Amino acid sequence: MKGSPYKKEAYVELLTLQYSIFRLAKSKGMLALEAHVEDPHESSLFQEFPNFLANHHAVDFLCDYLRLMTMGTENPHEFEALIDEDIATHHHESEAPASAIQAMADGLPAFGIVAAVLGIVVTMSSISEPPEVLGGLIGAALVGTFLGILLAYGLVGPIASSLKAYSEAESKYFNCIKAGLMAHLQGYAPAVAAEFARKTLYSYERPTFIELEEAVTNAQLA
Repeated sequence: MKGSPYKKEAYVELLTLQYSIFRLAKSKGMLALEAHVEDPHESSLFQEFPNFLANHHAVDFLCDYLRLMTMGTENPHEFEALIDEDIATHHHESEAPASAIQAMADGLPAFGIVAAVLGIVVTMSSISEPPEVLGGLIGAALVGTFLGILLAYGLVGPIASSLKAYSEAESKYFNCIKAGLMAHLQGYAPAVAAEFARKTLYSYERPTFIELEEAVTNAQLA
C-alpha cells in the first residue's frame, strides 16, 4: 500500500554501504569483513545504514556473498551464475502472491456473470409480477456483475499489479548489489565498483555522480 521503498534515497544508502565495504576490504583484506557479515546487526559498519539493515532479505543476500568472498571464492563466472540463480529464485518466490491475487482478480468477473444469471433466473420465476417488481429484480441481478467487475479491476487487480511492481523493484535492488560485488571481485577500486552498481539503476532512481560522491564523503567523515 505504501509503494516501493526502493527509491533514490535507498539507493544512495546502498551504494554508500557498498563503497564502505569495498574500501575496508581493499585496505585491510577480505577477512576484515568476517566479523561484520557474521552479525551485521551488531556491526558498527552496517549500523551506519539503518534502512538497509531493516531489510532482512537484502542483508542476508549481501552478507551471504560477502561471506563466500571471505572464504576465497575467486571465479567471477561461477560467482555471477550463482547470484543470478539466487535472484531468479527469489524473484519467482516473491511473485507467487501476486500471481495468486491476479488469478483471483481474473475470476471475479466470472463470479459477477454467475450472480447476474442467477438473478435473471429469479426474475424469470417472477415474470408475472408488475414492472416495478421486475425492475428491482433485474437491477439486483446486474449489481452482481457490477460488483465482480469493480472488485476485479478496481481493487484486487491493482493490488496484484502493485505486488508485482514491488517484486520487480526488489530484484532491481538485488541486481545493484550484484553489480557492485562483481566489480569488486574483478579487482576494481571501491569508487569504481560503486559506480558499476550505480549504472544499473533507472534514471528516475539513480543518484548522480556528485550526489553519490557527497554521500560517500559524509560517510567517511562520520
